[in-house]
Amino acid sequence: MRTTLTLEEDVLEKARAVACQLRVPFKTVINEALRLGLSEVEKPAKQRRYKMTPHAMGLRESYSLDNIQEVLAQAEGVSFR
Repeated sequence: MRTTLTLEEDVLEKARAVACQLRVPFKTVINEALRLGLSEVEKPAKQRRYKMTPHAMGLRESYSLDNIQEVLAQAEGVSFR
C-alpha cells in the first residue's frame, strides 16, 4: 500500500544510513522500524510496585489513638477547636 509520511530530518537521515549500512531498500528499514515501534507501543506500560517504608512518628505516650479528637486537640492546641 502506498501512503505519504512526513519524516523529521533526523529520522530520515538515520533511516537512510541504516538502509545503506544493511544494504536493504529504504522502505524495508521504515517498515521494520514501524513494526518494532508499534509492537512496543502495544505493550502495557511497566509499573513499578509502590513501596513504602514505615518509620516511627514519635507519638507521645500521653496521647491515645482511641479518641482522634483528643489527639488533634492536644497536637493543635485549644485555639483550633
